[in-house]
Amino acid sequence: MRDEFDSTDRSILALLQDDASLTAADVAEKVGLSQSPCWRRIARLERLGIIRRRVALLDSKKLGLGVTVFTEVKIGRGSREAVGKFEEAVRALPEVQECHMLMGDTDYLLKVVTRDVATYETFLREKLARLPAVGGIRSSMALTAVKESTALPLELVVGREAGG
Repeated sequence: MRDEFDSTDRSILALLQDDASLTAADVAEKVGLSQSPCWRRIARLERLGIIRRRVALLDSKKLGLGVTVFTEVKIGRGSREAVGKFEEAVRALPEVQECHMLMGDTDYLLKVVTRDVATYETFLREKLARLPAVGGIRSSMALTAVKESTALPLELVVGREAGG
């Protein structure tokens, strides 16, 4: 049986998206529940996989990782096995924050974070270009982050089932 979202679930998720360090008591107070029912709702959302994990968001620039590059990868001719090996290898690269398979001219879009341009060049030459199935690479360096968010637009899930 699939569980339904309600406005309280959305409120809980919105609070935790904003600050995952909130305790169940903190969340309960903000959504108007007692602690136990709130904790059960959070546990249910975790069990359903809607809350995948709780993390701390770090400031990349303060850590000396000031360069973000969006890298388009075109896959060359090869087998499905080679593409699978490419994806597996990309998952293991700590510089790659995100990797998305795309439709269209570009096969994959990667978000890569490094210290500086020279570090990105080394990453490109010594790691990325050597991965299986890579046929072409095009890089675009981000100048300014106009918006960065990890929060999902919960208002769009109104009336949707939690499990689907």
